[in-house]
Amino acid sequence: MRLLLVEDDVMVASGMKLGLTDAGYTVDWVGSGERAEQALERDSFDLAIVDIGLPGLNGLELTQRLRGRGLTMPVLILTARDALHDRVQGLDLGADDYMLKPFELPELLARLRALLRRSQAATSAVLGLGPLEMDTAQRRVSLAGQPMELGPREWTVLEYLLLQAPKPAAKDKLLAALTGWDKEITPNAIEVYVSRLRAKLEPAGVALRSIRGFGYRLELMAPPDHAPKG
Repeated sequence: MRLLLVEDDVMVASGMKLGLTDAGYTVDWVGSGERAEQALERDSFDLAIVDIGLPGLNGLELTQRLRGRGLTMPVLILTARDALHDRVQGLDLGADDYMLKPFELPELLARLRALLRRSQAATSAVLGLGPLEMDTAQRRVSLAGQPMELGPREWTVLEYLLLQAPKPAAKDKLLAALTGWDKEITPNAIEVYVSRLRAKLEPAGVALRSIRGFGYRLELMAPPDHAPKG
């Protein structure tokens, strides 16, 4: 999942980016509303974290503008303001949730998971398909009851595929989920992670199908037909 962090406080932003990256997210950080608008014009994100007290174009104005452009990704606003009016105004302008500063990282991560599940029409922190189960809160994956070891990017790809299942996931969306501004990942690199996942999933009966010209889909493999031929 690719997040846009809009925060002008370098110390706060650095700590948040480190914590979010450690939690498996790809994070792009900008320090102003104007730079956030530029980022949103050229890239796609799964969620935005926006501080209200930005210089120039503030977080409330940025939220209003991105909703005016028809962007529907979840927006979590951060504020040091404890006034009810500011929180209500942020929600009325299109934000999906808010957090008061200072906050604890575990709560931020829990709120992000809830917003992302809602945006992907998922209702639980546990995603699954047949023998495959991913607990996004506990950061655990099991396959046929056994723990499944995944690298950070394999986790990102599998999480996105499970959120989309049974629908296919577009290859460009997977690429966006993996790509941060500080890391260049080519479309061919997606094939590497898909190949690794396929090798782990197929022995347990979970197929990772390639859809020509579009992307990939997770589906259960049909059981073998043992009926005698006559």
